[in-house]
Amino acid sequence: MRPQLQIALDTLTMEDALAPLQKAHSQIDIIECGTILIINEGLRAVREIRALFPEKPILADVRIAEAGSLIARNCFEAGASWVSCVAGASLTTIEQVVKVAEGFHGEVQVELAEEHYTLEKARKWADIGVKHAIVKRSRDLEAAGKLTWGPHDFERIAQLKELGFTVTITGGMSVADLDAFSGQYPDIIIAGRTITQAEDPLAAATALQTKIRQVWNA
Repeated sequence: MRPQLQIALDTLTMEDALAPLQKAHSQIDIIECGTILIINEGLRAVREIRALFPEKPILADVRIAEAGSLIARNCFEAGASWVSCVAGASLTTIEQVVKVAEGFHGEVQVELAEEHYTLEKARKWADIGVKHAIVKRSRDLEAAGKLTWGPHDFERIAQLKELGFTVTITGGMSVADLDAFSGQYPDIIIAGRTITQAEDPLAAATALQTKIRQVWNA
C-alpha cells in the first residue's frame, strides 16, 4: 500500500494557506493545519478548512505538552480529525488527549524528538491508545545543514511499525528524498514548503504522488 501525502500548511496567514491548498487539493490525502498557522490564526484555521474540505482528514498540529484535555477538545470541536502531542509530554497528558480523541472518534499523533524518544516510551504510547508516530527532520536541523536520512531513521520506522503505529515521515520532504525510503514502509509523507512555496502547487503535489507510486509500486 502506498503512503498517503499530507500537506503541511505552516504559513503565517489563512490566505497563504488556502491559495496553494485550493490549487493542489485533488492530489492531497491529508491536510495539516500547521503549528505556525494555528498560532497566528487560531482554530479558525481548522474550522474554515473543515468547511471547505469536509471529506479529508485534518491534523491540528498543536504539539500538546500540557493541558491535554482542554486543547484536544478545542481542536476536535473545531473539526480536527487528529491532534499532535510532543514526545516530551507526560504520559498522563498524552493519555488525557487520547481519551478526548476517542470521544470524537479522532486520533492522536506523537511527534518524536531525539531527546525524548525511547523504544520503551513508544510502547507505553501504544498501550494507552496513541495511533500515530511522526519521525522528523526538524526545521532547526535543516537550518544547521544536518538534513539527512539514514539507517538510524529507518530502524526507528521499522520499530514503530512493529508496535502498530501509523508512521509519518516529515522534514523538508521533496521528490528527491523519496528514493531513500525504497524498502521502507512509512504510511504518510508530509510535504510543506515543497508544495506551498511552489510556483505551481498542483504540479508539485502531482510530482510527489507520481514519485510515491513509483517508489512503492502502487
